[in-house]
Amino acid sequence: MIISGLDPSGGAGIQADIQAITALGCHPLPVLSCLTVQDTRNVYNATATDPEIVRQQLQCLAADSPIHAIKTGALGNADVVDVLVDFLAGHPDIPLITDPVIKAAGGGDLADEALIERMKQRLFPYAEIITPNSIELALLGGDEDAARAAHNLLESGCESVLATGGHGEGDEIINSLYYRDQDPLHFHIERIGGEYHGTGCTLAASIAAGRASGLSARASIAQAQNYVLRAIRHALKVGEGQPVPDRGIPWES
Repeated sequence: MIISGLDPSGGAGIQADIQAITALGCHPLPVLSCLTVQDTRNVYNATATDPEIVRQQLQCLAADSPIHAIKTGALGNADVVDVLVDFLAGHPDIPLITDPVIKAAGGGDLADEALIERMKQRLFPYAEIITPNSIELALLGGDEDAARAAHNLLESGCESVLATGGHGEGDEIINSLYYRDQDPLHFHIERIGGEYHGTGCTLAASIAAGRASGLSARASIAQAQNYVLRAIRHALKVGEGQPVPDRGIPWES
């Protein structure tokens, strides 16, 4: 199940999630949390879906279909978080992968302070993995040091933090998986160079697909990283901004 926002450019958001999850052999159940005015350059406006409609969609789907993992992206507002948390409380055994979307790559806001605080206080404690980039990690964890910021988030209740390194420099991207009582696990991935629209969405959705397929968290992350790298290598020039990963390419594990 996906709870995410609509990017009309098709580069990020719920379309990216649907494409990635489908490519990795799962069936997506998409629930739209917000609408955005967005292109490959930036986000210019956003409005949340009526929380009661979201509630009804979650209940309707859960009564009809087995749900093997849940992925969240941009959530619209704090009221949508409350609806989602109510649902999660009744389904505590479903792995939750949370991409804490706060800002677009161009700087446009996708979360206000109320939404950020509600995610930290109520949603993150249900998450098996949250997947912040370096900007989101510093903001959410209250520290520019990645390890300390991740520790702060772990102390707030989430099970693990995958700090993604796509905004860094060097020949490799280093994604670091932090747990409460273990040393971090570092994943090293080739850096293609440049910025791509929707990579964070694609990574989190791909991890959720792996968990839904029965892979462990670490195996799901490894598979997701390989899939994202392949999609970036075949990125599409859709608009005037960032290229879009080609999530429709044939995938072989």
